[in-house]
Amino acid sequence: MIGVTLLTGFLGSGKTTLLQRLLTDPAMANAAVLINEFGEVGLDHHLLDRIDDNVVLMKSGCICCTVRGEVADALMNLNSLRTRGEIDFDRVVIETTGLADPYPVLQTLRAHPVLRSHFENAGVLTTVDAVNAARQVEHRAEAVRQIAAADRLVLTKTDLAQDEDVSALRSTLARINPAAPVVTGADDTNTIIARLDPALPPVPDTQDVETHHHHHHDVNEDLGVVTFSLTIEESVDWTDFGIWLTLLLHRYGDRIFRFKGILAIAGEDRPVAVHGVQHLVHAPAHMTHWPNGPRVSRAVFILEGIEPERIRRSFYAFMGLKDTKAVA
Repeated sequence: MIGVTLLTGFLGSGKTTLLQRLLTDPAMANAAVLINEFGEVGLDHHLLDRIDDNVVLMKSGCICCTVRGEVADALMNLNSLRTRGEIDFDRVVIETTGLADPYPVLQTLRAHPVLRSHFENAGVLTTVDAVNAARQVEHRAEAVRQIAAADRLVLTKTDLAQDEDVSALRSTLARINPAAPVVTGADDTNTIIARLDPALPPVPDTQDVETHHHHHHDVNEDLGVVTFSLTIEESVDWTDFGIWLTLLLHRYGDRIFRFKGILAIAGEDRPVAVHGVQHLVHAPAHMTHWPNGPRVSRAVFILEGIEPERIRRSFYAFMGLKDTKAVA
């Protein structure tokens, strides 16, 4: 299976600048990159050979494909060329437009009957403009969605921003998406585009569990986003959890930007990782070991326009657990 990394970020956040650097790095020699137009990335002096109307081979070895229609068509074309032995690659990076919602591309990878046999989601990489992002997240829902969908956030233009502004922005990013690690555009290529396995998500530690159940939520009314975390000490019944999550996403999936969790499943020694974006749920995975701290179930939900209390009540009611404490 070929991993597909989605590179997204709001207009002017530095996606093209970052992509230019990535394309000339030897670490990308065996990658295929889907971009909107060749001219936007300035590839002329790197161009080695044109394979067909949409695909070029660069001196670095990287394959670039321009997306003139649907992403699915571009991926199908790349897969056909690879199957015929005309090109070879071991991963794909897709650059989206600055106003794009990442979810449709992720859904395409999961739902397309052919693509899902050859490609898999290797994570969402979102560029964040250190100079302008604070204003963007206040006024543009697209910027918030791109940040919330990220598996890794890349801070750009940090050299042009004040240290205190960067620090404040990091706090904002942590409120929107506490589970996404933050790197900078100045970091090495391997750090930026290292494979992000969404089946093994980093779930942030919550406060120490002082009561039987612990819940926490962080509301930012200006952003319209609520980050809600839930910690349960009892083992969770896998079947009941799966039904509850399915019903929850059927009802509210469009407003659940992301969820990540590590579950202590009844009858299992190892934790099970769950992960999803909106209606899209990735296959659960058994982790090799428990992270540091108590062996409890932990989940983080990034919500828009949903009261966390509603999710909390439905969880306890459906799972048959005693609800001993309201949301803090």
